[in-house]
Amino acid sequence: MKRLVIIAACLLLLAGCKHKQAQPPEVAAVDYTQVAVPDFCADSAYRYTADQLAFGNRIPGSKAWQRCADYLVAQMRRWCDTVIVQDFRAILWDNSTVPGKNIIASFNPQAPRRILLAAHWDSRRWADHDADVNLQHSPVPGANDGAAGVATLMEMARVMSAMPPSVGVDFIFFDVEDQGVADWSEVYDEHSWCKGSQYWADNRHIPYYTAVYGVLFDMIGTPEPRFTKEYISRQYAPGLTEKLWQCAAALGYGNIFVSQNTDPILDDHLYVNQMAGIPMVDIVQNSPTTSFFTHWHTTTDDLQSVNAEALRIVATVTMKTLYGDYPAVQ
Repeated sequence: MKRLVIIAACLLLLAGCKHKQAQPPEVAAVDYTQVAVPDFCADSAYRYTADQLAFGNRIPGSKAWQRCADYLVAQMRRWCDTVIVQDFRAILWDNSTVPGKNIIASFNPQAPRRILLAAHWDSRRWADHDADVNLQHSPVPGANDGAAGVATLMEMARVMSAMPPSVGVDFIFFDVEDQGVADWSEVYDEHSWCKGSQYWADNRHIPYYTAVYGVLFDMIGTPEPRFTKEYISRQYAPGLTEKLWQCAAALGYGNIFVSQNTDPILDDHLYVNQMAGIPMVDIVQNSPTTSFFTHWHTTTDDLQSVNAEALRIVATVTMKTLYGDYPAVQ
């Protein structure tokens, strides 16, 4: 997704839905240090990241993409009650058409109250931010931008399966998120990103599906993780934003979940919020001096871009927040 060049587009999209600016509500005090959650294994999440990269570039329609999809489905079936694969077709900014697969895995699918946890699993076809112009048409490995978020959700599913919360949980791996307009193109299309979440929001895997709230992971594994209160998250999910950042501060991660309001980011949460009406927060890397992180949309977004401890911190904050509201089933 884009940041600086799509701020105006995001603002137009938000204005178009006539959404009244929300004020952060008072958040009930919870001693998050005392909330019991499963033990997240950072090494396991790192291994799941490496597993995805081992298939090759996860460009929609490629053999590596299909093999990785099969792997993700098989793994999530080990831990979740149901797994649904939502197939779709997406038209990209260059008028090419690619297949897409949204993968949805669920705990306690009959529960009426649900939490949605998401990340995108595709990797970008064009390394349009690579410093070497000769590589800007090459594919991006997508270790941090894609695989790391999915791997974190996989490890969360594994450990939460032995200690399920008292609410239904849906893990969604959105596809065709990162195939938007290349920087070297003269095309302008603010809707060219996040095709999988746009499709899902308009064609949910279960009719009338909704959730209490959602959390999106994107680029969460950098060696110097830094997450701010992004504009769209604050507008649509102010209460959840405050909860997550208060939880992080209570756990000693206030230097990582920085209490700073920042500009909108065009990501999957926009369409989940705007089209599906589910309040969703984007936990996304926001470096003050670079575009997201140094290796974003380059050929060097490989395993060296991923820090396992960062994945553990994000998972722990998310689970502490979730289980603080919905304790484990006794």
